[in-house]
Amino acid sequence: MPPEERLGLDVKRAEQALIAAKHAAVKPLTVPQYAALFALSSTPGASSAALARACLVTPQAMTVVLKNLVDLGYVERTPHPLHAHVLETHLTTAGRRALAAADQAAVAIERRIAAAFTPAERETLRALLSRFVTAIDDV
Repeated sequence: MPPEERLGLDVKRAEQALIAAKHAAVKPLTVPQYAALFALSSTPGASSAALARACLVTPQAMTVVLKNLVDLGYVERTPHPLHAHVLETHLTTAGRRALAAADQAAVAIERRIAAAFTPAERETLRALLSRFVTAIDDV
């Protein structure tokens, strides 16, 4: 199959451009750290496993991300009141501040992307990307 017919290359280029832009925007956080803080802002107390699923990373990767966020003072982890082997994760005040700064920069990128498309085109793009994923999952 010739390269110009491979849609995966176009999706990969778009993904790499987005990740590079967000990487620069959310510094000094990493994109996975930003994603974890963002997920925690809407699901306080989430476990490491739940955060890994929400952030689309492996549980092992989330363990590293959370360790670094704890070391930075951005999250705290405490045993679940009923399940002592499960640690709940919460944003600290410093974590909320770091998330607010990073999110402001990330939202600017999302707004630039959204502005490049009409509302109907954005819905079409979402539908096409959903079909893309379904086609991969059907293999």
